Amino acid sequence: MATLILSVVGSDRPGLTQALARAVFSAGGNWLESHLSRLGGLYVGSVLVELGPGDVERLRAAVGEVDAQGLEVRIAPAVESASASGEVVRFSLVGQDQPGIVHQVTGVLTSLGANIEAFDTRLGIEPHSGAPLFHMDARLRLPPTLRADTVQAALEAISAEIMVDIALAPAEAG
Repeated sequence: MATLILSVVGSDRPGLTQALARAVFSAGGNWLESHLSRLGGLYVGSVLVELGPGDVERLRAAVGEVDAQGLEVRIAPAVESASASGEVVRFSLVGQDQPGIVHQVTGVLTSLGANIEAFDTRLGIEPHSGAPLFHMDARLRLPPTLRADTVQAALEAISAEIMVDIALAPAEAG
């Protein structure tokens, strides 16, 4: 079996997910996982699909039809990786929106060797003042030699500078 990732971007409109699903199904593929959303007025995301090795060209042809509808679809082979080891933690942050939050937080995580396995951000509104609030949620895999309390301390060291509240907790199984 071949496992592929479809990366998509295009003007958002009804029917795009169905067009992708039709392309995958028509090629004999199985839709495994996806992350699709409206972002900046565009439909963006990624889809993990599995299909028989002989069906890859059928998928390319079906995706070409979706491309013709104005949705750019790129196909890349998924990469098998060795089983990851190390503790998995959930990280969340909230604070007044300002440039540089993502840069500083990811800088700390990178310096510690933590791998960001999932990463979501969004803007909300502070209920009392109406000011924009920045929210970040991530799933981190720590190297076997790194403890969660070390990550917590490193992030707390920058939290006052960027005026955010942070929380780290063990990730739920699965």
